[in-house]
Amino acid sequence: MKEKTNKKEGTDAAEATVSGPDKAAETALASAKEGQASPEAAKEEMIHLIVFKLGAEEYGIKIDQVKEVTVTPSVTRMPRTPDFIKGVANIRGDIIAIMNLEERFGIRSVPLANDVNPHITYTLVIEAKEYSIGVIVREVPQSLNLSMTKIDKTPSFLQDINIHENYIEGIAKVNNRLIIVLDMYKILTQDEIRELKSN
Repeated sequence: MKEKTNKKEGTDAAEATVSGPDKAAETALASAKEGQASPEAAKEEMIHLIVFKLGAEEYGIKIDQVKEVTVTPSVTRMPRTPDFIKGVANIRGDIIAIMNLEERFGIRSVPLANDVNPHITYTLVIEAKEYSIGVIVREVPQSLNLSMTKIDKTPSFLQDINIHENYIEGIAKVNNRLIIVLDMYKILTQDEIRELKSN
């Protein structure tokens, strides 16, 4: 696996890009490059999310944790890796482990909408301090800018007591939608990180 020696600064968040043949992905995420709040909105703290579906629910990741979004390339299965790691892929010359969050969380997949191509998936490349990892999603991720006041803290009884640092940052309320906001830097345990880096 590729190890990261330094962490990208938050100012690079707007550089998240989409590559690949699907023009819809480029359109959906174009606003990620223009995600700065206007001077009028500067008083209100904003958050910029990349939103995607796992099963029937919507999840979001802060844009500054997403290096890029790309159509998933060919994935090569690796031995001695957890079931939710589907293998590795070559993304812009870097060998990245590809993770299926539905399997990681034990979420049941749901049928895709009729207008979604089942043969194309998208990968969100997450760049942490010690590693990079790709997260597979089945539909085009969306870009969403919203006020921090729309994100509620996760109720304590929903926290996963088996993970010492919880990866659910909160729940965003947008109209009639509920979006679970993840901290991708806390998704993997230290043992899982060591296992990935050893392959």
